[in-house]
Amino acid sequence: MMLRALPNLLCVLRMLLVYPTALGILEGRYQLVLALFALAAFTDGVDGFLARRFGWTTELGKTLDPLADKLLLIASLIPIYWITQTRHNLYDIPVWGSIPLWVTLLLIGREVAMTLFRWWAQHRGVIIAAGSAGKLKALLQNVFVGAVILWFAFRDARKPMGWEDNRFAMFWNQFHGSFVAVTMLVAVILTVYSFVVYVY
Repeated sequence: MMLRALPNLLCVLRMLLVYPTALGILEGRYQLVLALFALAAFTDGVDGFLARRFGWTTELGKTLDPLADKLLLIASLIPIYWITQTRHNLYDIPVWGSIPLWVTLLLIGREVAMTLFRWWAQHRGVIIAAGSAGKLKALLQNVFVGAVILWFAFRDARKPMGWEDNRFAMFWNQFHGSFVAVTMLVAVILTVYSFVVYVY
């Protein structure tokens, strides 16, 4: 019975990581945040695997899993947006590296709208579990947010490691920034697409 509750417990653990993740980003503790975010993403994959593999799917889990994903996204994306705007010169963020306000509002707005939509459906006896489009969207959002956090962690590590004039470090900085921009674009497309699929 305890093992059957493991996926739900992992969802709760992911929720508990929300506050330290947001606080760590605002305090500039990017190495710690990267570890916390990686742990959260790992538990997201594990709880879904366990629920499907052993049939431990529950109605509570169908509600907790997407809710945990949404809380983590909001708790990481808003501080990241604020940092890209207020610490732009400090980190020498390129123009294409800043997260536009419309992207932040779109990603968060979709999650809020989806939460209300699930609540409306649930009160009519319909539980909307995460579908393949939503799972792919969540994966790409995690890759995008994780890549941004890794970029900040790398920028902070360059000076202490003496990599400021290292050619590979300079190349990686540009490549990583481009990767962030591409994953952001894909995440935006999947965010809109998955919402349309759910509503349909």
